[in-house]
Amino acid sequence: MSLFTAEHPLRLLHLEDSELDHELTLAHLQRGGMAVQALRVDSERDFLLALEHPWDVIVSDYNLPGFSGLVALDLLKAHGMDTPFVLVSGEIGEDTAVEAMRNGASDYLLKNNLTRLEQALLHAIEAAETRRARQRADLELGVSKQRLHELAQHLQTSVEMERAAIAREIHDDVGGSLTALKFDLAWIARHADQQEVQARVNGALETVTAAIEASQRIMHNLRPAILEQGLVAALQWMAARFERRTGVSCQLRTPQAALPQLHHLPAGVPLVAYRTAQEALTNVTKHAQASRVEIDLALAGGVLSLEVSDNGRGLSQDDLAKTRSFGIRGLHERARTVGGWVDLSSGPGGTTLILSVPLQAEVTSFEPPPPIHEPQDPTEWGEL
Repeated sequence: MSLFTAEHPLRLLHLEDSELDHELTLAHLQRGGMAVQALRVDSERDFLLALEHPWDVIVSDYNLPGFSGLVALDLLKAHGMDTPFVLVSGEIGEDTAVEAMRNGASDYLLKNNLTRLEQALLHAIEAAETRRARQRADLELGVSKQRLHELAQHLQTSVEMERAAIAREIHDDVGGSLTALKFDLAWIARHADQQEVQARVNGALETVTAAIEASQRIMHNLRPAILEQGLVAALQWMAARFERRTGVSCQLRTPQAALPQLHHLPAGVPLVAYRTAQEALTNVTKHAQASRVEIDLALAGGVLSLEVSDNGRGLSQDDLAKTRSFGIRGLHERARTVGGWVDLSSGPGGTTLILSVPLQAEVTSFEPPPPIHEPQDPTEWGEL
């Protein structure tokens, strides 16, 4: 049973200069039980006017006076239309037919053999519908991916803002209370006469001091105050601290000529670079079994690049394909918040992670909250 009935006829645009051939084409289709609503045109002008209306399929003769089927196909593509196009001719050669198919024709037939015309048209229409459905699916998938990226960026931004808020509360409430308690204990220690009380107070002072240092370390992890001194200073502190804590050699290299520009980076970029280096060093500690780490920070051609490489065992394809490798995925999403990207390469000789951020690109990162000023130099904070 035909898909096209009197209620829903096949809308056919027929590019044909012979009325007899047009009637013959319609007869072949109607013989198969297909209802057809057809329009015959035989000039470029009429063809272009007809394209203003929707058609299920276009059937075109190859040769017309002052016009041709291949030119009509080019005009159809120039209009951005995906209407199935079937070429029919009594003199088309194989080379011409192949060229037409390469240019986007759905099929070609000879006028002296129209027995498969109905089948060819139905197949062309079905293929076009499948293609359009795939394009719609690809478009929807692209929109979905974009929304996921926007959500991930929003989450990254929200996490950083929440970290800053928590760090501020620790500084203002917990830190302030612990400092006041330390002063009170010190006063008690100065005025206590009994040795037992002195011992208890000194022990309490040690506990409070350790709690203050712990709160400072937590604040630093939540919102690194060292970044107020610039990205270079923060990475120097991070490298020294990593080397001191793990015993793994860690060297930071920065071109002297780039230092002035690195002190005036766009908002959000220093924090992204710092978190990227932090995640990379954390992975080195957990997985790399390395003896040397090198951090290269450079600025060239308006692009900030941060490269962290180690000489460890490297990452296997299984490691990179893990469904729960959220650390690496998080780096990609974090980089996108400032218009950048992350490249990761790994082999038996080690792993290299590179963050690239075009500084001219428009970024979507948030404006960082006001800095939390600590009374102590963060380089004197205790170890994690």
